[in-house]
Amino acid sequence: MSTPLEQQIVKLLEKSDKKAISLLYENYSDSLYGVILKVTLNEEIAQDALQETFVKVWKNAKKYDSKKAKLFTWLYRIAKNTAIDKLRSFNKRFEKEVQIDKSDVYILPTANLNQDVLDLKEHVARLDEKYQIVLKALFFEGMTQQEASDELDIPLGTIKSRLKIGLRELKKVYDP
Repeated sequence: MSTPLEQQIVKLLEKSDKKAISLLYENYSDSLYGVILKVTLNEEIAQDALQETFVKVWKNAKKYDSKKAKLFTWLYRIAKNTAIDKLRSFNKRFEKEVQIDKSDVYILPTANLNQDVLDLKEHVARLDEKYQIVLKALFFEGMTQQEASDELDIPLGTIKSRLKIGLRELKKVYDP
């Protein structure tokens, strides 16, 4: 049996009345935050997930069926699933970020450079255009690999591959 407060919130949700969100937040945010934090173990991610939970609740309010689940059970499921999604997203993003201490980008040795062929821009201009674009963005425009990926609309993995191949081609010029 649902409480009068739950009944009031459900009626407000059915009418798309914004008071419902205020009541939900006042009465359930602490409990939902606790559930989310238990899943994420990260306050920042938990706060984002809580906000996203309330957005999902609002967008899906008409789908709530009091015959299938109590209001808190419905909120709990949305919160827990949102927390899991946020955590997965965070972990994937963290894994994709370039870790400086684990960089596998090809390193061009500088000790044995032929001083007669140090006109780098001229040699870069001789490479295939797809390598030129990446090398120019990274070395002459000072972009990070992620910034180049976003700016050039090229996947990050492709940026890394083209950088590696471009540097390998330049190495042939500088280290015959």
